Amino acid sequence: MSRLIADASALVSLGIVTDDDPDPLALCFSRYEVVVPTAVVEELREIASYDDIHGHAASAVLDRADSVTTQPADLDAEFPLDDGENAAVSLANDLDAALFLCDEFNQLGLIHASLADTRLVTTPTLLSVLVRTDQLSAADARLLLDEISDARSWGANSYVQRARSLLDD
Repeated sequence: MSRLIADASALVSLGIVTDDDPDPLALCFSRYEVVVPTAVVEELREIASYDDIHGHAASAVLDRADSVTTQPADLDAEFPLDDGENAAVSLANDLDAALFLCDEFNQLGLIHASLADTRLVTTPTLLSVLVRTDQLSAADARLLLDEISDARSWGANSYVQRARSLLDD
């Protein structure tokens, strides 16, 4: 089972649709060994304190804490993003993880450049992997991506639009 380090942003994205079948969060947890730094758990707790779709999604992730390994991680004082991304990038590099799951679309270049040997993936990319491995139909992936996009305000995001078009092929 491949090790996947996750940031709070992507876990919240996957947690948005946990009432639906298929459940992208469950698919992620069943396919990968998911590891998060304690800073990400703290971010999820903070997000969960809000009574909105993101808070409910963060709560859904926290409700499945037994599916996730939590580890402390050092922070890089020079890394210009928040503690969650900082700790997750450090942990991915320290553990030589196969994948880093993150939905910080405005900072993907910086995050990619900060990863040593770990592949950066986003929720749209993860959905396409689940399609290619026959764990999810393309139609279900499109519906999930649409639901997540609506909740996360990704409608105008060119990266997400491109990912959606690849699922349409």
